[in-house]
This record gives sequence, structure tokens and C-alpha cells, in this order.
Amino acid sequence: MDFAEDLKQRIRGVIGTEKDFVPLHVPEFHGRERELLIDCIDTGWVSSVGSYVDEFEAEVARLSGCAYGVVVANGTAALQVALIVAGVNAGDEVLMPALTFVATANATTHLGAVPHFVDSAYDTLGICPERLRAHLEGVAEVRDGQTVNRQTGRRIAAVLPMHVFGCPVDMDRLNAVLIDWPMEVVEDAAESLGSTYKGQLCGSLGTAAAVSFNGNKIVTTGGGGAIVTNNEALAKRAKHLTTTAKLPHKWAFLHDEVGYNYRMPNLNAALGVAQLEQLDTRLAQKQRLFDAYADALRGLNEVQLFHAPEGSVSNNWLVTLVLDPAHAKDRDHLLQELNDAGIMSRPIWTLMHRLPMYQSAPRADLTQAEDLEARVLNIPSSAYLGAREGAAA
Repeated sequence: MDFAEDLKQRIRGVIGTEKDFVPLHVPEFHGRERELLIDCIDTGWVSSVGSYVDEFEAEVARLSGCAYGVVVANGTAALQVALIVAGVNAGDEVLMPALTFVATANATTHLGAVPHFVDSAYDTLGICPERLRAHLEGVAEVRDGQTVNRQTGRRIAAVLPMHVFGCPVDMDRLNAVLIDWPMEVVEDAAESLGSTYKGQLCGSLGTAAAVSFNGNKIVTTGGGGAIVTNNEALAKRAKHLTTTAKLPHKWAFLHDEVGYNYRMPNLNAALGVAQLEQLDTRLAQKQRLFDAYADALRGLNEVQLFHAPEGSVSNNWLVTLVLDPAHAKDRDHLLQELNDAGIMSRPIWTLMHRLPMYQSAPRADLTQAEDLEARVLNIPSSAYLGAREGAAA
């Protein structure tokens, strides 16, 4: 049996054969979603204010290990505003992995800052601290307590550790680098709700963080995001900016700066409240699914099931396979075979510096990211697959 056929059979053994097509990750609604949405309609509170907005903000903060949450229209908006309140200005540079979803770079660009791409680590798929240190030693210097890119003259204001597919970045090693290279840490926690690093929830590991509730995330509001932080002043500013920077007044429209209409409607927040009530169940199902894949793929030497390193717990948002280097050339063939067989699979993102709008952005040597780009793929990861009989090991 060839590798592609063997892999297909092993995956089918986990996800079942009863469906002709199995998506990568689907939203699921098994709780009070309908009840809370009808309540919004019946009471008329469907727009950008309402009790569910307040409740959702509080719960998102709690489940991110933070004191404050501000919910917004999508994860990209959340990331943009998180950077702003953390002190990133137009013209600054922001360090981020080249191996990330495009929203990480887009959010930075939207506020007039410049993405600066760095390499990834094999053990987390996120920023590689050692490679980052080497890069900064080659291109940067510290002036008056700030890190400056000697080649461009721009301040490097922040680093954006993105927790890829729910696997936390090694924050201790990253923070050790930042002792010598001062800048803010803003987490791209879009994919990592429920993940922990050494017992601490993702979202609480930096100055502020952005979370996503897109339709394919572990819980969804249809479209939505949140800024979470333990800094009350930053949370208040984020709320002010995302609600058009309008000053409180009984009737007058008074705005004190250029703000954004990034508000999340009460309807979406109601959906989110019901979804968060099921988070623990989803996490348990996804762990069972991961364990079932681990059993099924054991002994298949051509591919490795990616897992979080010791000390970290991933939410297993997307189950990830890493091809043996000798089989990197087979990636596209495998993707074709799996998708033709009704097993939705996809490669990891195209590296940011390969996209036309970011080809001239500053970047480090990206040897490891380029290697991972060629060898990583995702397979069906919906929580319901972990609820199937026999899915748990």
C-alpha cells in the first residue's frame, strides 16, 4: 500500500466512512444559541449594545485569564486595536512570524505600522526565540530604552507571538530575548482560546491579546473577535476606540479622536455566550480526537502528528501533520488525494513575504519557516469527530 492510500485509510478509521465529505472544521450549536438569539429579537436588543455584549466580554476575559475584555467585529480588528493600545504607532515595525495567517500582517498594516517577519520554531510552529535573538543582534540596536532597526531607522515597537493552531509559543524563551531587546508583547491568540502555557491561559501572556471567533474557530460568533488584557486603562481605551471614540452624553454626538466602528452586535454576543458555555466540552472532544489520530497514525513513519511541547496544553484547534523531510515533495499529491477522497485537508499558509504586498517588508532569514511551509498540513478537526464512539483512545 502506498503512503497516500495508507494515510487515507488511517484518517478514515478515525473520522468514519458515513459521510462522502468531511470538512476541516465546522461550527457546532448544541446549547442555548437559539434561545438567546430569540431573546435578542424579542427584546429588540440586536445592535451594538445589550446585556449579552457585557456578559460575553466578561466571559472572554475570564477564559483568557484576563480581567478585561472588549469584543469587536472580527479578529483582525481586535489585533489592530490591541496593537494601538499597546503603544504601536504608524511607522513603527512589528515583529511577527512569516508563518502566520495574513490577518497578523494586515492588522499591523491597517494602523500604518510595518510588518517585520521572523523565523519559526520546529517545536511550536510559532516564533523561534533563538533565531529572533540572532536576527536582532544583526539588524537592531537599543537607543534610549527602545529597540531600533539600524537598517530602516524605525522603532521596533512590538512582537506578535502567534499561537499556531492552538499551540502556545515558548514565552519564557521569548521573554528572555526581550530582556535585551525592549518592546511590547501583543499576543495573536486568534486560534488559542483554552490553550495554556505552563498553566497560564493564552491571552494573558503579554500586554494585550487578540482572540478570534470566526466561523471556523473552536467557538464562534459567526464573525467576531476580542481584545483581552489585565490593564484597565488599555481596556478602557480599546472600548473607546472601537465604539467610534464617542464621549458619554445624554444626546450629543461628541467624539474626541478618530475611532472605529468595530462594535460587536448583541446578536453575535448572544451566540458567543451560548458557545462559551460549551467550551470545556469542545476541548475534551478535541483532545479525544487528537488521541484517536495519535493511535491511528502510530507507526506511519512518513508523517508526524504535531503536538504541543511539554509544559504547554493546546486546544487542538486544527490537527496538524508534519511530513518527513524526504516526503515534502509529496505534500501537494497528498492534499489532492485526501481532498478527492472527501477528506478536507489544506496546507499551512503561504509565507507572508511571498505575498505581493509584503515582498519588500523587512525580514529575517526564514530557513525554518520555509521548511515548515513545505511540510505542514491540516486534517479534519471538528469537535464532533471527537464525540464519535471509539474516537477516544
